[in-house]
Amino acid sequence: MQAVVRRCAAEAWPARVVAVIANRPDAAGLVFAAEHGIATTVVDHTAFATREAFDTALAEAVDAQQPDLLLLAGFMRILGAEFVRRYEGRMLNIHPSLLPLFPGLHTHRRALEAGCKLAGATVHFVTTDLDHGPIVAQAVVPALPDDDEDTLAARVLAREHVLYPLAARWFVEGRLRLADGIVTHAQGAAQLLL
Repeated sequence: MQAVVRRCAAEAWPARVVAVIANRPDAAGLVFAAEHGIATTVVDHTAFATREAFDTALAEAVDAQQPDLLLLAGFMRILGAEFVRRYEGRMLNIHPSLLPLFPGLHTHRRALEAGCKLAGATVHFVTTDLDHGPIVAQAVVPALPDDDEDTLAARVLAREHVLYPLAARWFVEGRLRLADGIVTHAQGAAQLLL
């Protein structure tokens, strides 16, 4: 989230980050957002008896900001199908693996256990199928012989901080085309960072 905010301002995108909404009151992004004059809202998932009730409250908080694009950044809650469909085609997520490999949790451990020589991150449109939406862009890093989860995660995270702002910028500048589940860049830019 911080990388997106900083790059949006530094590169003068035709957009602005209007709000940071968190499901945990202690989310570090809330402090950063407040320090940068960005509206913050907490929709604490523990205050709701059901996922549906949480999703409804979250949608109300999102809709109050009238965003053109939703970016999931460190948001570790599975969103219900109705919520996802409501923002279909304008909600992106970043996942710390080269999807479709290793959806879900513990991606770095699973990549190392599988003997992968490459790892990375994927920005994708959010769909009701967890971590399987149309791929916008991917970044690749080597998985080194002496890597553990932490060293690999750090290398991937550094690439995420480049990849996610880039994908968000492409979206707000109207450079992405989504057809039949495939995302292309309108001007043919490479969607893979090596």
